[in-house]
This record gives sequence, C-alpha cells and structure tokens, in this order.
Amino acid sequence: MKHRPSDIFTAPQSELNSLRTLPRPVYGHIRGLPNRPIGHRHTHSWVQLSYALHGVIEVVTSTGRFVAPPLRAIWIPARVPHAVRCAPHTEIRSLYIESAAVPRHASECRVLAVTPLTRELIRTFSEFPAEYDEQGTEGRLVQVLLDQLACAPELGLSLPWPQDARLRHICTEMNAKPDGGASLADYGARLHLSERTLSRLFRQQTGLSFRLWRQRARILSALPLLERGDRVTDVALACGYESMSAFIAAFREQMGMTPGELLAACAMVSQA
Repeated sequence: MKHRPSDIFTAPQSELNSLRTLPRPVYGHIRGLPNRPIGHRHTHSWVQLSYALHGVIEVVTSTGRFVAPPLRAIWIPARVPHAVRCAPHTEIRSLYIESAAVPRHASECRVLAVTPLTRELIRTFSEFPAEYDEQGTEGRLVQVLLDQLACAPELGLSLPWPQDARLRHICTEMNAKPDGGASLADYGARLHLSERTLSRLFRQQTGLSFRLWRQRARILSALPLLERGDRVTDVALACGYESMSAFIAAFREQMGMTPGELLAACAMVSQA
C-alpha cells in the first residue's frame, strides 16, 4: 500500500502497531502530542528514535529515566518496554528503524546528540513517502542518516534506576521532589544504614555517587521548566538550588552549557 507523506506523519499509533514489517528499513513518523503523554508501557518491534523539534521528551523504562530537549534524541531499542511523557505542545519526530539496518545494539535506551546535519537529514526524510526509492537519491540519504545516528555521541541525560528496594524508595522521593534537601546521612539514618554503606550501595546500583545522582535528577527536572519559559531563578529554586550560580554551575557540569546557552540553541532550532 502506497502512503503519502501526510498519511505517514499523521497516522495513529494503532496503524503503526498494525504493521508486521516496515515498508522500508526506516519509517518516518511525526506526531504533535499536546497534553497527550503516552504514559503506559509499550514496545515496538523496531528501534525507535524520538526527537523533539519543540518541547522535551522523557522516556521511562524499568532501569532508567531518559530526557531529551531539542538538539537531543532518545534511542529506544526494539522490544524494550517504555513509557513516553512530553511537555505540552511538544512536536515529536520519530523514526522507526529495522534492527538489521543499524550497528548500534544497545540493550537499553540512550540519549544522543543531534547535530545540525542529522537534524536536517531527519527533516528531509520527513518528506519522503513510506516506500521511498532505496536504490536512488532517497535511499542514499537514508544511509547517510543511519551513518550519522550510528556515530552520534551519547550524552549523560539519563537517570539510572536502582533495583534495591531501599534505594528505589529514596530515588523515587528525590525524583519527585527535586527541591528536597535531605542529605545522605538523613537517608542513611532513615534506613538504619551508615553513610559509607549507603554511598557504596548507590555506586553499585546506579554507577553514580549520591551527589551526582541527585544533581542529575535536579537538572533533568529543570529542562521542561526552562523549555516552557520559566525564569532561570525560579527554576533554580524549584530544583533545590539556593543560588543562581550554584544552579548554573551544576547545569554546565551536566549539560556542557549554561541554561541561557541551551535556550538560545533551542530557539535557533525552532526558527530554522
């Protein structure tokens, strides 16, 4: 069955789920999802790459939380159960890719950098029909896109989720209340564990120190607030920072840029 571009990019989720095979190794899908997060766990038979032109995407699996503002994308391996949340008015462009078409075989989600070239390749691909010409110009562009995705650097915009029930309770609380001020000692006392034991448990279960895990949780929580236009001062307070300078320093450590630089870059993407 032939599809026009408008058919592809407005097709409901049920149509995607009805496909037994993709019409081509890469299938394009654009969805505007204002106030319609896909909160239930679901899977796809193919690799999924979700990229937001506007807004912030969040993917949650049993092992982590993955957040992508503009200029980032979330790589979701085939058959990994995941839920998707997004900020209001988020405009998502998703690619569904046959596993055999990509060399990246990660078993868990990853957040990838989206270069200007990759962004334009995704935009150009969005105009292709579902059954694009694999042997012609369209097929060659798709291969360049796949090559760019294969070498895209991974970014630390994920929050590893512990399996230990005691730690999971702590992480759930810090994730839900990024402005919370409880210390490692406070949590240790609550669980009747020494700071040293709790610190060691954090590293074993998440690969991060307590300080770094909480810092990352706070910065990830800040992204949707910044993207919707909240003042940086208000975002800093909402995420548990007592001063603007401390927030900016932590943000730069996690994101590689200041909040202002990220917002400026996102604005350029929106205007492009």
